[in-house]
Amino acid sequence: MEYNKPIAEFAPGDEIEGFYILKTAVSKVSNSGRPFLSAVVSDRTGAIDAKVWDYSGPISTRDEGSVVKLRGSVSEFRGALQLIIGRLRTAQEGDRYDLGVLVPVAPLDADAAYKELTDFVASLSDPDYEALCQKMLERYGQRFRDIPAGKSMHHSFVHGLLMHTLQMLRIADCLAGLYSSVVNRDLLVAGTLLHDFAKCDEFVTSALGLVTEYSVKGQLLGHLVMGAQAAAEAAGELGIPEEKSVLLQHLLLSHHGEPEFGAAVRPMCAEGELLSLIDQIDSRMEIYREALESTAPGSFSKRVFALDKKVFRHQ
Repeated sequence: MEYNKPIAEFAPGDEIEGFYILKTAVSKVSNSGRPFLSAVVSDRTGAIDAKVWDYSGPISTRDEGSVVKLRGSVSEFRGALQLIIGRLRTAQEGDRYDLGVLVPVAPLDADAAYKELTDFVASLSDPDYEALCQKMLERYGQRFRDIPAGKSMHHSFVHGLLMHTLQMLRIADCLAGLYSSVVNRDLLVAGTLLHDFAKCDEFVTSALGLVTEYSVKGQLLGHLVMGAQAAAEAAGELGIPEEKSVLLQHLLLSHHGEPEFGAAVRPMCAEGELLSLIDQIDSRMEIYREALESTAPGSFSKRVFALDKKVFRHQ
C-alpha cells in the first residue's frame, strides 16, 4: 500500500491510500441495475478516472472540489489507467494533508504574470479602453487572478484564467502588429483582457480554489452575456462613447466564434474574428499540453474528450 502517491506515478497494480481532490463525481447505474460512482480524482501532478462499484452515497456531485480520503487499486481499462476505489470518505476535521501537493496550480509565477497583464493595459493608447480595463481590474482583479479558466476543460487549475488571458494577450499583441492595417490594437487588447472576466461570477469555487459548479446567473446567462453587461455598465459609468462600448460588447458576445459553440452573435469585425481564433488557439494548445504530459514519447494519448481524438507525442 502506497500512501499519497502522486497520480503521475500511478501504475497498474498499485495499491493506493491517501488524500486526493474529488474533481468530478456522478452517481450512475450499471446495465445490471447496480449503483456506482463515476469520478475523477486529482492532485497537483494529474488526474485519473475512478470508479466506486456498488455505491449509492453519501458522496456525490455536491462534494466535487473537496478533499477525499480513499483506498483503491490502479488498473488499466481500454488503454488508460483507472482507479478502482474500495473505501471513500470526505476529509474530516483533524485529518492532516498538504494542500500544496493536492491543488493543481498554473505553471507560472502569478505575481509576474499579473504584472505583465497590467503592463498590457498601461500600453493602451486609447484612454477610454484603458480606463475601462482599469475599472474592470479593480472590480475583479483578485478573483480574476486566482480562479481557474474552466471546470474540467482547459486551464482548470488555480491561476488558470490569468494564464489563459495572458497567453492570449501575447498572441493578440503579435497579431495586431502583423495586421495593423486591419486591426485596432487597443480594441483587440481590451477585448482579449475582458473576454472571460465574467467567469468570476459564472463559477462557484471551493475553498481550494477549484470550480465546483456554475452559479444560477452563470447557467441562465453565461459569461459572454454577463461580461458584455458588466462592460456596458462600466462604460456607462465612465462616460465612454457608445460606439466604443458597443464594439467591446460585440467582442465579448462573439468570442466563441459560432452559435453552436456558445457565441451570442458571430464576429462581425476583424478584432472579433481574431479574438475568437486566439481563444481557440490557446485553449486547444493547453489541452494538448495537458494530454501530452501524461503520454509517453512515441505513443498516442487516450481519447481527449475536448478534441474528440487521440493525440500523438512525438520523440
